[in-house]
Amino acid sequence: MGFEVTAQAYGQFMGRFSEPLGAVFADAAGVVPGGDQAVLDVGCGPGALTSVLVERLGSGQVHACDPSQSFVEAARGRLPGVDVVAAAAEDLPYDDDRFDAALAQLVVHFMRDPVAGLREMARVTRPGGVVAACVWDHAGRQGPVSAFWDVVREFDPGEEGEGLLAGTERGQLGELLREAGLADVRESSLAVTTRFDSFEDWWEPYTFGVGPAGAYVTALDDGRREALRALAQQRLPAAPFEVHAEAWCAVGTA
Repeated sequence: MGFEVTAQAYGQFMGRFSEPLGAVFADAAGVVPGGDQAVLDVGCGPGALTSVLVERLGSGQVHACDPSQSFVEAARGRLPGVDVVAAAAEDLPYDDDRFDAALAQLVVHFMRDPVAGLREMARVTRPGGVVAACVWDHAGRQGPVSAFWDVVREFDPGEEGEGLLAGTERGQLGELLREAGLADVRESSLAVTTRFDSFEDWWEPYTFGVGPAGAYVTALDDGRREALRALAQQRLPAAPFEVHAEAWCAVGTA
C-alpha cells in the first residue's frame, strides 16, 4: 500500500495535513490538556497524533503502535518517552481494559479488517472508555488528495482512487464502530487547510511513493508520469494556493 517509506517522505506528503488534524481529532475524542488518561494511538505513523497526545497528557500516559517498522523507529526517535511498538490494529499486544481511550487517525481505511481492528481497540479500552477514528472524506472528494485523483481520473478513466476504501463515505465510519460493538457512536466532520507555495511543493511529494496516490505515480513510466504532472499543473490553481481537506470522525464508547 506504500507505507514502508521514510518518515520524512510521509511527512512531506501527508504530515502537513495530519499534523494539524491531530489536534482537532484529539478534541473530538475528548483528550484534553492536563487530563489523567492512558491513551493508545493505533497506526501512529511517524507520530503526528502521538505528539499531540504527549503535549496534552505527558509521555508516560501515551502508548503507540504501527505495523511499519520505519514509522515505529521514527516515532520512537521523535518521542523518546513514549512506548511505541510494531503491531497491526487487528492484533494489539495489550491486555484487556488497558486504556482509557484508543484512537486511530487516518488508519481504518488501510486496516486489513477494519471491524476486527476496531474490535481490538475496544478490547484494550476499559468499559466506558473512548474508541475514536477519523478517515479522510475520499468518497466525497473532500480529502487532501482529492484534487490529485480528479486529475488521475481525467488522465486514466476508470481509475477509482481511494473513494472505495472503508470509512471514506459519509456514515460508513460510524457503522464500522457499531459493527465492532461500540456504543453511543457519534459522528462529525473535521477540517484542516494547508498552503502550497508552488506547484512543485504540491507535486513532488506524490513522487515519493507514499500511499495509494504515491504508488500510482511511481508505477508510471517516465513519459506518462510527466504527462500526468503537466495535466495536474494545468488543473491546479495558480500558486500560492490552499487545499482544504475534510475527514469523517466517529467516537464510540467501549
